[in-house]
Amino acid sequence: EDVRRALPMRAAILGMKEAYRQLSSGETTLPLRSRIEMTANDGVALFMPAAIQSYSADQAGSLAVKVVSIFGDNPDRGLPLIHAVVLVLEATSGRPLALLEGGTLTAIRTGAGSGAATDILARPDAATAAIFGSGVQARTQLQAVCAVRTIKQAWVYNRTPAKAEVFVAEMRGQDTIPSDLFVAASPKQALDGADIVCTATTSSSPVFDGGDLQPGTHINSVGAFTPDMQEVDTETIRSASVFVDSHESVLAEAGDLIVPIRAGVITEGHICAELGEILAGEKSGRTSPEQITYFKSCGVAVQDVAAAQIALASAERLGLGIMVSL
Repeated sequence: EDVRRALPMRAAILGMKEAYRQLSSGETTLPLRSRIEMTANDGVALFMPAAIQSYSADQAGSLAVKVVSIFGDNPDRGLPLIHAVVLVLEATSGRPLALLEGGTLTAIRTGAGSGAATDILARPDAATAAIFGSGVQARTQLQAVCAVRTIKQAWVYNRTPAKAEVFVAEMRGQDTIPSDLFVAASPKQALDGADIVCTATTSSSPVFDGGDLQPGTHINSVGAFTPDMQEVDTETIRSASVFVDSHESVLAEAGDLIVPIRAGVITEGHICAELGEILAGEKSGRTSPEQITYFKSCGVAVQDVAAAQIALASAERLGLGIMVSL
């Protein structure tokens, strides 16, 4: 709850834009994340360090590492699918500054990344959203989209309808989320009239048929994070203008893009730009109202660094958290 209070969505979106810009401009240090598979428990642990070298002449950079674990069996055991912590270090000395609960931070910064992409790539008049998935990540996707566009109606689809019902009951009318939030009976119904689509699932196979998309749709895809997971089908990727958070990250981990590349349907050159390149004014985003735009994010650790810095500054200002003497 402290992290949620310290990291409001609109502030997080602004932070993600700056993080993406600095990433694409070479102002960050970002090793590819390390992963340890725990196959006996359908689990993987990810270790994600990053540094933003400097913000300005009078403001030091930021240094942090996130450890996140995703264990597929956890929900059946009454545990969250994802556990995470973020350790923030002082950029000028390396001393530990804070330990943040990372599950909430990850969900907010991931949603905020899609919010940044939506603000840059979606049509200005976008008013209807479709959310695939109904977990924590799906909630922040909807919050972020509603923070940057006036969404009048939204649909949520989950293969387990009861989970979608809980999502709707919790999220309907919250802050900028519309009261017209409904459970879709099928992927096709969710996509009917959708201007913005967000996929936030753990599915290894496509969750909708790209032929059901309408012209001008913007898609945020954050669920598939291994080379063999394909949350969005090849036809969608082939027909869309593709934008990413990090070329290196998605080409190493994003099955949504790796599978079509391996099949020879697209090449790496099909990726139009990193979001940060658009923010830096180096490349263009959407060029026509009919264009389908697609943003793929596997998540990059500079997002965690930026989010942690915002949260830490807010916590100090608001008196949140617990002080620990080392």
